Amino acid sequence: MRLLVSVRSAGEVEAAVEGGAEIIDAKEPMRGSLGAVDAAELARIADAVPHGMPFSIALGDLATPIAAARSLDLVCSVARRPAELYVKVGLAGVIQPAAARSVLEAAVSAARRSPLEPDVVAVAYADHGLAQAVGPEVVLDAAAETGVRGVLLDTWSKEGRPLFAWRTWAEIRGWVDRARSRGLLTAIAGSLSLDHMALVRRLGPDVFGVRGAACEGGRTGLVRARLVQQLAEAKRQADAALAAPRVNFKVTSA
Repeated sequence: MRLLVSVRSAGEVEAAVEGGAEIIDAKEPMRGSLGAVDAAELARIADAVPHGMPFSIALGDLATPIAAARSLDLVCSVARRPAELYVKVGLAGVIQPAAARSVLEAAVSAARRSPLEPDVVAVAYADHGLAQAVGPEVVLDAAAETGVRGVLLDTWSKEGRPLFAWRTWAEIRGWVDRARSRGLLTAIAGSLSLDHMALVRRLGPDVFGVRGAACEGGRTGLVRARLVQQLAEAKRQADAALAAPRVNFKVTSA
């Protein structure tokens, strides 16, 4: 599992990298759960990301195929292609499965035509009723059918309720397992904190994404290296605990 930290400016990239982030994600938190940064800031963020480091870009919630196709124009702000480049597409406002497939098809097609050919990640919301969006299971199916590279389970609302307030651990684990069985990369996010690290690690996603937990002052504050370091250390501890062999004690009568 890799630690993804969302940044809103080039100035936050250094703190995220210093703290141990393994993927840098560009996102503007003032524009919602999946707000896109503007083109000029994206160019500065991309230039600040170290060579060889994976990079992802939030494109926003896209309700129509036209909007999805046009959103890929933002990627042209990136001067060089990282080894791994992802674009995240949300579906708030999309309530029909067929419409969700059409939006993702348009995003994948536009990504393939883009000079940098980013991989598309479809974002599903655990609180999809609030987002007026199709549910996580529908997003997973649509992603698998349209050539999307990965799926992210997140929360649309950022008012303090974490992912686990909307779905049980077992439900999320089933979703992750099903996504993996269909060949999709998996990511988990949604107002998660340091205290959730062990739970998330046991879910087995490929990526654990944070913004607020890495910031001083909440998700609209500033990314701080020491907070990212705490997350990275908690991830190492969770990795070690998961890898540790279990000892079975056999009780025998005297």
